[in-house]
Amino acid sequence: MSKSNLEILKSEVKEELVTNILPFWMTKMIDSQNGGFYGRIDGSGRVHEDADKGCVLNARILWTFSSAYRILKNPEYLKTAERSKDYLLKHFFDKEFGGVYWLLDYKGNIIDGKKQIYAQAFAIYGLTEYYRITNDKTCLDKAIDLFMLIEKQSYDDKLDGYFEAFSKEWGNLDDLRLSTKDANEKKTMNTHLHVLEAYTNLYRIWKDDLLKKQLYILINVFTDKIINSYTFNLNMFFDENWNNKTDFVSYGHNIESSWLIYEAALVLGDEALIKKVKRICLRIAESSKEGIMADGSMIYEKFIKTGKIDSDRHWWVQAETVIGYLNAFGLSGEKEYLDMSLKTWRFISDNLIDNENGEWYWSVDNNLLPDLNEDKAGFWKCPYHDSRMCLEIIERSNQ
Repeated sequence: MSKSNLEILKSEVKEELVTNILPFWMTKMIDSQNGGFYGRIDGSGRVHEDADKGCVLNARILWTFSSAYRILKNPEYLKTAERSKDYLLKHFFDKEFGGVYWLLDYKGNIIDGKKQIYAQAFAIYGLTEYYRITNDKTCLDKAIDLFMLIEKQSYDDKLDGYFEAFSKEWGNLDDLRLSTKDANEKKTMNTHLHVLEAYTNLYRIWKDDLLKKQLYILINVFTDKIINSYTFNLNMFFDENWNNKTDFVSYGHNIESSWLIYEAALVLGDEALIKKVKRICLRIAESSKEGIMADGSMIYEKFIKTGKIDSDRHWWVQAETVIGYLNAFGLSGEKEYLDMSLKTWRFISDNLIDNENGEWYWSVDNNLLPDLNEDKAGFWKCPYHDSRMCLEIIERSNQ
């Protein structure tokens, strides 16, 4: 694939980002009456002004617009990032027990004050990205406080890794799940991946020895405990002793991890670790090819025992596939990976982008029909995966 193809890819994703994705969130999701952003726009494009507001959505908006401003310098992106930062600090932070709440109502009142470690990680991710563009010390201090809380409350100092969730007061919970589709287990790949992501961004701006140590441990948790050493798929759920409780393959998480783990090693700057992780990440990318369809799209998941496949093409899985295989091309020089990245982008461009109403559909099925029953924007449908795909391509092509 020639350089001109990469330049075309950069041009197309930049156009998508600045004319479709980001304007959608800046114009349709601003809650002028109650502050922050609306909690939901459904698949039919209807704004739900009284929808609950999740911490994960707000933190991902903060990361997205902070990163967009850092790379593209549009002052409107900074303004949107500041709006998200202000709402996060004012409404989601628990001033009594520390950490961030899981869910608020549309007026900013607490609905669920549990301390899901996944949400604490995304708050760090958003705050650190905002610090990178503003040097706002309050944001850095808040991110450090969250890091210290995670280490104090969630880190397993006997077997490593992080426990999944706690009550508002940081006590034990019976139900630890992020969502109803998840297994109710004490340790999960998903939370570890986003703690890794958050700690990587924090280490960029705060070279702390404890953080450095924990980032090393996190990478080793992936290489030694989470990644299946035979298939190089990622196991998803574990009990407190790291016994595997997974019964499916998540292709999107596989390919997403293949570049986030490598990014963490790069930030640490340890050449021996980078070499080790490079080999492993390429194996993950190679194993993930099992989920690639002839049209370049990536299916959602496969159940191991039954072989049953969920073949819907989810928006976030396609976005991570583009980055993951672009990263694999950069690590290996293998043209096949670049071709795969470009082909997945073409699938996105042809099938997932809503050119009429903005943003991307949640998913399309085997017949390429969009799922309008799922949100266009909401608790889980954020501008994070698709925007990050675009921003990663733009930033990598500028280096």
